[in-house]
This record gives sequence, C-alpha cells and structure tokens, in this order.
Amino acid sequence: MHPRTDSRNPDYARPAGWGNTAPGADGPYPPDDFPYEEHGGGHRGRPHRRRGRTVIRVLVALVLVLLVVSVATYFWADSRLRKEVDLSKVVDRPGTGEGTNYLIVGSDSREGMSDQQKKDLHTGSADGKRTDSMMILHDGASGPTLISLPRDSNVSIPKFRGSESGNLKGPLGDNKLNAAYSIDGPQLLVRTVEYNTGLHIDHYAEVGFSGFANIVDSIGGVDMTLDKGFKDKWSGADFEAGEQTLNGRQALAFVRTRHAFATSDLERTKNQQKFLSALADQTATPGTLLNPFKLYPTMGAGLDTLIVDKDMNPYYLAKMFFAMQDVTGSDGKSINMPISGSVGGNLQWDKAKVKQLAQELRNDDPVTVTDTQ
Repeated sequence: MHPRTDSRNPDYARPAGWGNTAPGADGPYPPDDFPYEEHGGGHRGRPHRRRGRTVIRVLVALVLVLLVVSVATYFWADSRLRKEVDLSKVVDRPGTGEGTNYLIVGSDSREGMSDQQKKDLHTGSADGKRTDSMMILHDGASGPTLISLPRDSNVSIPKFRGSESGNLKGPLGDNKLNAAYSIDGPQLLVRTVEYNTGLHIDHYAEVGFSGFANIVDSIGGVDMTLDKGFKDKWSGADFEAGEQTLNGRQALAFVRTRHAFATSDLERTKNQQKFLSALADQTATPGTLLNPFKLYPTMGAGLDTLIVDKDMNPYYLAKMFFAMQDVTGSDGKSINMPISGSVGGNLQWDKAKVKQLAQELRNDDPVTVTDTQ
C-alpha cells in the first residue's frame, strides 16, 4: 500500500478538507462530498443498520407483548370456565375414535335472569332447567359434521351412576332424550347419547338462555336471510322473510320456535344449525378477534354462563368454535339424526343409519348418511 494513502503510516496525508467539525472548519469529520466508497469508508451505512436494528427490536417487542397478552387471555378464559361436568363418572363408555366429538347443549336455564328479562325473552319462569337443543359436533380430518338430536327423540335410558350419590341406577327404559337431562343432568345425558349412538363424547358444552342472548348482542347481532316469515307466541318469534339482523332476543326466539312448523322439532333443529353456523362465522372476523374492546365482551358474555366438562380448556373451546364456523364450508356437513318414524309421538331413530353414521365418524370418514327417510 502506498505510504501516502495508508492511514497507519506516520506520513499519511489526509485528503483536503479532512478534519472539519462543520463546513469550513477544522475538525475530525470529512466534507459532505468525500468519496466514502473510494476510500474504504461506508460510514453512511451505519444509520441504516441502526434503523434496521430498531425495527427488529420493535418487532420482537410486539411479538413478546402479543405472547404475554395471549397467555394472559388463555388463563383468564380458563379461569372463567365453569368446569362442572365430570365425564369420568360416566359408566360403560364406548371406545374413542378419530377426531373429537363435542356434545353442545342449549338449556332453558334462567339462572341470573331478572323477572323483566324472563318476560322480554319469553322464557317463562319454570323451575329447574331442561335441554332446549342438543347437537353432536364432530371435528375431524374429513371436515366438521354437526348432528342435531331432537329433544323428543325416543331413546333408551341405560343404567348410570348418579351424579350426586355416585350409586348405580337404572336402566330406566324408553323415554324422551331430554328426560335424561331432567332426571340426572349432563352426565346422564352424555351416558344416554353414547349408549344410543355408540359414539364417545370427548367434551361437553352447555349455554343457558341469557348467555346465548348476551353473546349475540355483544357482537352487534347476527345477519340472517329467512326464506319465509313465521310467528310463534310461545317463543316470541315474529319474523318476515328476507335479510335481517337478529339481536339477542330475536335470536333466542328464532332457535326456540317449533310450534310454527309442521315438522315441529325437526324444522327447529335445522334453524338452530343455520343460526349457530352464522353466529360462529360472523364472530370469527378480524373486526372481533383483533379488537379487544369487542373480543373480551364477547368472550365474557359466553364464559359467564358456559358450563363445560372438567377437561375442557380454551384451546378445545376455540377448536369447537372454528369447527362450528366451518360446518357451512365445502367440507362441512349438518344433518338431523336419521329418523325412521315415531313411537308414542316421539321420534324414532333409524338404527341402521345411526350405526353407519357412528362408524363413519369414528373412522373420520366422509359422512354419507343423510337424514331423509
């Protein structure tokens, strides 16, 4: 290297203007037009590297904040879940299969409701609580399948372990499906569903009247398109055909109405399927999931009255929610439990089709069974 251009050489000659602290003054900095690249500089690249490091730090900080918020939200939601159903006490259970089976129950619980709320929601004031809707949601590799179980189904109530006494009871013979819940609550209902379908129920989720209405109101209502209007003085339904947004009160009336239909409970279960899929689809939007001022009230509205099994957690609850959303997708399917006729005014399940349906769900095969007679 030439001694006059080697900065390590005592005779090194600095370029003209070097040493200025400001334009025209002596100092340690080169002039603005000094050719950095030609003299092995590159000092002007340092601010870019500093900005790059700043961006990385900001991104890392945001990721950490999101992680902390997500973990905090998980434990907050988990602490709010009412884990009151012990499925380990259910006896003689069928073996597990592929995928996950949720038993989703809408009860007529009026817990926490004022007299005015009962009047506004047309719930009546009956003591205790009964099932108002029951569905099996299967989430598996072949897509989600939602099967409605009419509450007036004629089923056999088998022997069971009492939820309070722990003693074995029954069998109680043929009865309506919703009678199982009235007799000994969720655990007997699960036992009865498993006995009559051969499907293993992995998780249980139940919501009461007020919780259902509050969830709908928290997201600003649910958009529905009705093919025909109908009225029902018992549920308070009064709908016209066409597009409309249902608030909590209207939504509850919509999913409860059965007296307005010729097929009664079967038509009602179809409406319940349509509404729940629409509710899930319109809740799982960026406007709700990414907006804490909307997300937390929505979650709180559901968690306040949601009763689940002891092994349920927010992860499984989210999986159930998104599976419900996907029911209306290309891989999803929704049907009523196949019916072959009636017994004493109660709906009789088609045992051959039920057996085939259970086998397809256990194997995670595409469901080919239909609910047509």
